[in-house]
Amino acid sequence: MSAGRKINTNSQTWGTPQKYVDAVKQVFGGYIDLDPCSNEYSIVNARTEYLLPEKDGLKESWNFPKIYVNPPYGIDKERGTTIKNWFSKCAHANDDFKSEILALVPIAANTAHWKKYVFTKARAICFLYDTRLRFLENGQDVGKGAPMACAMIYWGDNYQKFYEVFIEHGAVVDISNLKNEKIGKDRKDLLLFA
Repeated sequence: MSAGRKINTNSQTWGTPQKYVDAVKQVFGGYIDLDPCSNEYSIVNARTEYLLPEKDGLKESWNFPKIYVNPPYGIDKERGTTIKNWFSKCAHANDDFKSEILALVPIAANTAHWKKYVFTKARAICFLYDTRLRFLENGQDVGKGAPMACAMIYWGDNYQKFYEVFIEHGAVVDISNLKNEKIGKDRKDLLLFA
């Protein structure tokens, strides 16, 4: 169970809807350098794609300027990874390579990986208006909504561009003031995230 929801371990090919691919490309100036968790049905068309499950994007280099991530939301039992590993890789690529990263993820703000890699590392969050975002399944819009609310997380320095593009898709929140905060047991004002 995750955030009160059952983890879906069966499907790792839920694709990004066209309107979000377009928005990501708009933030990035028209193209995406890397999609580290692509699949054969993806419409992202990044310059470099690591196709899951054949190529493990968590083990490959993320030394690219503009990265878009729509990670598997479930557990990869074969590799022993979960979405928290993708969050970690996003934050580290931003720190290590100054990569600009957008990630489409389920909202689970009460989890340790949100506290560690989003609230203190990311620049902004767009809480998407789509209450049941319709992912593409095997490249097709089959009309099923996701069982959870989703957000677009932004690690990068161009908050204004992110805001201008994503404000039409959801509530955009600048969280840069949290980047310098240390989340610790002695911080009573941050216990609301625990």
